[in-house]
Amino acid sequence: MFDWMVWTTPVAIFFSCIALMLVGMTVWELQSPTPLRRGWLPMETTRGDRLFIGLLIAAYINLIFIGLAGRFQEWFGLEAEPSIWISFVLSMGVLALVMRKG
Repeated sequence: MFDWMVWTTPVAIFFSCIALMLVGMTVWELQSPTPLRRGWLPMETTRGDRLFIGLLIAAYINLIFIGLAGRFQEWFGLEAEPSIWISFVLSMGVLALVMRKG
């Protein structure tokens, strides 16, 4: 069923993190409903809104990194493509920033 997907360790960890965040946010929301808040995003958001926006940004960061990995290898004269862990750490950092300040 999942033969089309390349399940490398970073990909599995990325999707596991998303699943754990969704479960955690659901439990948190049931325990303590969130009020609307305005951060640097151009709208009032709840925790769930910020999680959704952050996950979208994280996904785009990972897709862009994967698409440009070969170019990074050329531009920086690397022997191999850069590790996908770089985009994972960057995307989780951006997600944390959106959740905290967005």
